Amino acid sequence: MEFLLVLIGIIVVIGLIAALWGVTVYNGFIKGRNLIQESWRQIDVELNRRYDLIPNLIETVRGFAAHERNTLEEVTRLRNTAASMASQSHGAPSQQRAAVESELGQAVRNLIVSVEAYPELKSNVNFLELQRELTETEDRIAAGRRFYNANVRDYNTKLETVPSNIVAGFAKFEKATYFEVNDAMVRQAPSVNFGEISSRPGGQNPNALPNPGQHSQPPYSAPQTTNPAEQQGQWQQSAPPQQGYQPPQEGNQQQPPWGNN
Repeated sequence: MEFLLVLIGIIVVIGLIAALWGVTVYNGFIKGRNLIQESWRQIDVELNRRYDLIPNLIETVRGFAAHERNTLEEVTRLRNTAASMASQSHGAPSQQRAAVESELGQAVRNLIVSVEAYPELKSNVNFLELQRELTETEDRIAAGRRFYNANVRDYNTKLETVPSNIVAGFAKFEKATYFEVNDAMVRQAPSVNFGEISSRPGGQNPNALPNPGQHSQPPYSAPQTTNPAEQQGQWQQSAPPQQGYQPPQEGNQQQPPWGNN
């Protein structure tokens, strides 16, 4: 009888410990999920701020750099696509939105680099202010993305490891989504046409790298073979007159001044 009571007591203690551990793990999942949501809200705020800054940047650039029409249209298209996807997903992260946001950020950076060829625009106060705000916004987005992805990594690791995955399975916790680009094609720079820069007055794009092919030497051609006699005659005609020593003529020879005494 005593043995049975001891056994029941041990089972009760183990059950209490397991329940306490399960509650602790569950609360850890809740805490991790809330931390991910909070870190994502910080990114979403900066993304929406970028949506608001881009139209002002486009209008400012259009007034000074009308030749960048293709670039401005590309940035506008990506901005509208990103804003539409954010509205449809209610601000939730996704791989598709991450890809568009990455392309949008690259297109904005390319636009800022391309307008370096316009001195009037570089000295414009509005453009400089927008450039500064966009740079700070991009820095905050990058920092927020690193913090968000770190929280997602910790949460997903806990979700998949034993024994915490048992609690995750009972509570039906799902894996969080990284805010990054995994497609190799999307990781490449977006195809933004800057060909109009070379067609505007002033020549080529000053930001272009030197192309060795533009300064290639003409192909080598072997000299034509000619008749030796003709070649010797050509040498004699083209040879300059020799300026060597010439002996003085007898009739024109002058006497030194001390020989007339």
